Amino acid sequence: MRPLLALVLALLVLAPCGARAGRMLRVASEGARPPFNYLDADNRLAGFEIDLMREICKRIDAECEFVTQEWENLVPGLVAKQYDLVVAAMEITEERRRRIAFSAPYAHTPSSLVVDRERTLAGVDAGALKELRVGVEAESAQQAYFEDKLPNVELRRYATLEAAMLDLSEDRIDVVADDKLAAVEFLKNRREGRCCRIAADLPQDADYFGAGLGVGLRQEDSALKSSVDAALAAIIADGTLRAISAKYFDFEIY
Repeated sequence: MRPLLALVLALLVLAPCGARAGRMLRVASEGARPPFNYLDADNRLAGFEIDLMREICKRIDAECEFVTQEWENLVPGLVAKQYDLVVAAMEITEERRRRIAFSAPYAHTPSSLVVDRERTLAGVDAGALKELRVGVEAESAQQAYFEDKLPNVELRRYATLEAAMLDLSEDRIDVVADDKLAAVEFLKNRREGRCCRIAADLPQDADYFGAGLGVGLRQEDSALKSSVDAALAAIIADGTLRAISAKYFDFEIY
């Protein structure tokens, strides 16, 4: 047997089963925003974003190590090259874009309209809502949307979603507009939520509800961003994103 061939065969025998020749990447997450990311019973990162990131890493042929980081240190740590990627339910904003880059969005949290179980809505425009009293959290994206887009609707402002939902359950208002994830959790887990249901979603207007959640990267890592974006596009196209999100959410998030 030729010496070079013998060496190659020996290395194959000695190589660990399942070893991959991809790039090693460190991925940071907060671990404090379930179901997007959280720490499981073994204190390891888990959740929708962690499963999604594992799939991305597989498709870009990378070995990914997950690390926890406090929220306020996520961006500084990325810039300082303590890790390579951030996946932490981080909204894509212009302010953050001045410091880091983002992948294409992988999730959007809709804004929803909650009503009494006996009520139906004809739509989500001014004509359908003009006779209704709509509750929103003060200084929220939903307040800004209604004030700008539906100024003729009777708007009631509340300090918290709970306060608005309590008034809805007592028929003091007709509709509550809020983040869908928060609304779903309230309806599912609070006694006061038994009265009501989600009737419709507001249009996904980026000017009010953001551009979505993205994977954070350093601005100079353009090749890595291109790889992540290509993997995300494939994951969305072949239904994998929908399958992963269905394990954690009762509604579409993309």
